[in-house]
Amino acid sequence: MSRAPSLFVSHGSPMFALEPGLLGPNLQRVGERLAGLSAIVVVSPHWQTHGVRVSAATSLETIHDFGGFPAPLYALQYPARGEPRLASQIVDRLKTAGFDAVLDPGRGLDHGAWVPLRYLKPAADVPVLQVSLPHSIQTTDALRLGEALKPLREGGVLIVGSGSLTHNLYEFRQHIDDPEYAQVFADWIADAVARGDVDALVHYRERAPHAARAHPTEEHYLPLLVALGASDASEPRRLVEGGMTYGVLSMDSFGFGLPADALAEAA
Repeated sequence: MSRAPSLFVSHGSPMFALEPGLLGPNLQRVGERLAGLSAIVVVSPHWQTHGVRVSAATSLETIHDFGGFPAPLYALQYPARGEPRLASQIVDRLKTAGFDAVLDPGRGLDHGAWVPLRYLKPAADVPVLQVSLPHSIQTTDALRLGEALKPLREGGVLIVGSGSLTHNLYEFRQHIDDPEYAQVFADWIADAVARGDVDALVHYRERAPHAARAHPTEEHYLPLLVALGASDASEPRRLVEGGMTYGVLSMDSFGFGLPADALAEAA
């Protein structure tokens, strides 16, 4: 492939690694149609830093950055390799765009990166880099971060914003089963994405129904804006269905510039 797409992927709970549900097979179908990728760049809410850091390790540790889950989850590995030369290019690009960016030679892949990549590219045969999410980032800055990364797509680099379309951890941990509000919010976002309404998505907190309940904090929403910023208004925007897990976690995801047949067999 020449130009790679950008994706927003909902990774929900770490249990997604063991429970593929609806989204896992759909991501696998998408990944099978993404031939010729030169690298994958992931922005995940599980790596938040002062400024922006870019992973520059040659060999990437699989970070199990969670606790209290079944033992098989901690045995999973995603043995991806890094690409230090591309990492340096990304830092230069981000600095030019006005971000305070530095290399991080020791960073591995957190579960926001390796869990969805196990479905997208299970062979781990494409170099992977992570770009951190600044602690102080706002919605407009997340969009701008994606815009700074967008030119990488011309070289076959897949841009992945990995978050969750809804992410109320209190309700998840309390086993609150109330998918109606979460679905209303997810449907509003899906409609705004389909219409290309960037302004609505940036100002979702004031406009979307149940926004504060769906996202008590914003870090799992912001990767959607990174993926959106890395897209063009003229390219196709496709829903990658993920369904609702644990009663409140929408796993719906989006592809920008996906090949026409990427979801041909998806539900």
